[in-house]
Amino acid sequence: MADTAARMLTLLGLLQARPEWTGRELAQRLGVGERTVRNDIARLRGLDYPVHAVRGAAGHYRLGSGARLPPLQLDDAEAVAVAIGLRTVGESGGLLGESGGRALAKLDQVLPDRLRRRVAAIHESTAAGPRNTDTADPDPEVDPVALTALASAIRDHELVRLEVPGEQWPITVEPYRLVAWQGRWYLVGRLDASWRTWRVDLVGLRAPTGRRFVPDPLPGGDYPALVLREVASTGWKVHVRITVEAPAATVLARINPAVGMVEELDGGRCVLVTGADSIETVAVYIGLLDLDFRVTEPPELVDRLRVLAARYTRATGPVPPPDGGTGPELTTPCPDRR
Repeated sequence: MADTAARMLTLLGLLQARPEWTGRELAQRLGVGERTVRNDIARLRGLDYPVHAVRGAAGHYRLGSGARLPPLQLDDAEAVAVAIGLRTVGESGGLLGESGGRALAKLDQVLPDRLRRRVAAIHESTAAGPRNTDTADPDPEVDPVALTALASAIRDHELVRLEVPGEQWPITVEPYRLVAWQGRWYLVGRLDASWRTWRVDLVGLRAPTGRRFVPDPLPGGDYPALVLREVASTGWKVHVRITVEAPAATVLARINPAVGMVEELDGGRCVLVTGADSIETVAVYIGLLDLDFRVTEPPELVDRLRVLAARYTRATGPVPPPDGGTGPELTTPCPDRR
């Protein structure tokens, strides 16, 4: 009976891994005869797994969708990825967050201890950035194995070695926190006593060093704010500096911290250092400030704002005179008759 149960779980994993399997392929993978495969398929159907069969020369088995949700077979990496996603959803609040929290609780109950420790390490080592920002870029692929390794290093205060684009040799970093923001994962750590951030999907993780460090946390502990400052100054494809004719406090009250940094100037003005993935996006964002501003660079942004200004002018048409007439009268000054 134990062999049959184990074989059925393996069969279920195969059916979930590929859209179609022939009976012969399944028999070869399981090391049994095709008759045994047919019997195991019948058992899965009895457990409400909708396994469909197509007869003939092109005959095959495939796992379809059913009216009920049967158990799901996950490997270690898939289980960790699902747990990470559910934990992120659970922190978002609302009905979706409640559902995600319940699903995560059920998953935690059945996770093996080795996987539960990995998921717990990620939860303890992760902070979330603002939820009310967005980007047009697709979410990058992040290796769950790399995330769990970094989380374990953070938990155990273990140095990590990273392969960073532009660096000739791997760098050794003190890892402190993972920050999840806008579909991206950032590692916050110290390199040569300086606080830095790295996008996890853009670096390579070398084998664990086994060397420990004495933690000296970031003053204030606001790791997401550090990531936002780094992204605002270096993380965009397009960077701009805009002089706003308003105090810094006024601008800060109208923007999300992820949009950029604000520098106070004399005379009730300030500079907004911001950016985006395109010039067009920046042009729209700064218009939403509803404040007077001045842009001198980059030239592409100046040109784009001129295009928008001309478009809005055409959209509204000529401005009618206050008295409702056809326009101002042209008068010629009378000569001085004195």
